[in-house]
Parts: sequence; C-alpha cells; structure tokens
Amino acid sequence: MTGIRNNFRHNFNFQHFPYGVYFIGGIILLIIASLFRPFAIINAGERGVVMKFGQVQDKVLDEGIHLITPIATTVRSLNVRVQQNTFQSDAASKDLQKITTELAVNWHIDPTKANKVFQKVGDQTQIVPAIITPAVSEVLKAATAKKTAEEIITKRTELKEEIDENLKRRLMAYDLVLDDVSLVNFDFSPEFSKAIEAKQIAEQDAKQAEFIAKKATQEALAEVNRAKGQAEAQKLQRQTLTPELLQKQAIEKWDGRFPTVLGGNGALPLINVNPNSFNNGEKQ
Repeated sequence: MTGIRNNFRHNFNFQHFPYGVYFIGGIILLIIASLFRPFAIINAGERGVVMKFGQVQDKVLDEGIHLITPIATTVRSLNVRVQQNTFQSDAASKDLQKITTELAVNWHIDPTKANKVFQKVGDQTQIVPAIITPAVSEVLKAATAKKTAEEIITKRTELKEEIDENLKRRLMAYDLVLDDVSLVNFDFSPEFSKAIEAKQIAEQDAKQAEFIAKKATQEALAEVNRAKGQAEAQKLQRQTLTPELLQKQAIEKWDGRFPTVLGGNGALPLINVNPNSFNNGEKQ
C-alpha cells in the first residue's frame, strides 16, 4: 500500500505538476491581458488617437494591432470614413423671400490629423453639432443673401459651387475634409410659390401667342408669294398669248363636232374654219 502511494506521488510530482503550472499561468496571463490590455486594435476605416496619462500624443495609429504600455497609455478610435449628414436651414434671399434649404453634406476627418481633431473638438458625435451645423447655417445664409429667389432656382449650380467652396474653407480650419455638398430641396413661402406658378403660366401663354402670330405671318407671306406668282404667270401668259396660239389651242381641244346652234352671223366661235374644206379633203 505504501508503494502505491509513493508511486502516485512520484507520478504527480514529475508528470502532471508542470502541465498544471502552465495551464494556471496561461489563465493568469489572460486575466492580466484582459485587465491591462497591452495592445490596441484599430479597425478598418478608423485611426487611433494615443494618449499617455491623458495627454494626446503626436503619433496616430493606423489600422491593425499595436503594442502599448498598459495603464499609462490609452487609445481612442476615430472614424475617418466619409460620413453624410443632412441639414435644414432657413435663410432669406436678396429680395427678402424666406427660403428653407435642405443640404446633404459628405465629410470625413483627415486621417493624418485625427489626434488634432480629437484634441480640439472631440469625436464624430461632437463634431457635427459643434462645427458642421453652425458652419452650414452661416455659409448658406451668406450665399442665398446674394441672390434673388428666382436666381436661386435658375442658378442652382452656381449657388452650390459657392456653398461648397466656402464650407470647405470653414471645415479645413478644424482638419475636416469636405467631400461634397448636395442641394436636396428648396421650399418657398406659399405666396411666392403661387407667384412663380402664375409667372410660368403667363410665360407659356406668351410663347403660345408668339407662336400663333409667327405662324399667321408665315401663312400670310406664303399667300402673298402665291398671289405674286399667279400674277406673274398671268402677266407672262398675256404677253405670250396671240390669236394664232388661241386658234391652235381651240383646234387641239375640238372634238370634231360642230355645235347645233350657231351665233347670229353663222360663224363658229374661235374656229374660223370652212367645213367644205374638210369635206373636200375627205373625198380626196
């Protein structure tokens, strides 16, 4: 019995004990790693802002896994993908018409300056209300004040370019990149909308009346040209018409029969022909 106990102790001490130490040590290391995190993982489309004891460092972490000093160093991830936000702002035109404009703004954080953005403004949830919203409102009011309500409609591309340029300059000061601005919609007051509709109807009626007038003028001109042509033809016909020609045309149209009723002098109209000459010609 004593031998069996000694054999069990010998096997446990030299065979199982080292594996148990490794297993327990691994668990302890995992617990330490989960608590102190000696590494940082930066996902795709993000950049890591490194802070040592709360102070933002100059280094910006790219995508991937990075070793850091636990406790002393923390990393904050910022989204640097293109983001879209829609804004609605009221403004007045040059002719004092109230205009409600809806804009879609595409923007992103400059990846190389993510640490500066976080230090000056914060993350993306703070950037929109603190920087982009007031910038859009101010730029939009300044741009629409230079144009009348009608010009805002007819010169939409020009207005968009002005807003795009000014807003890009405003956001650049905060290390934000403006990708694009889209003017989604314009809303005017009901009175102005009715005035625009009435003006469009009047313009369409004027164009229709102009078309009818041009058509009548062209038709009258064509009629005059036809009349001139007929007059010229009749004049030419009168100049070329001779008694011999009339006699020839009458003979060509004659069907060979004499009228049953003659005039008072017994002469055939237009045809001064002796019937006896035809009889003699037939006998010959």
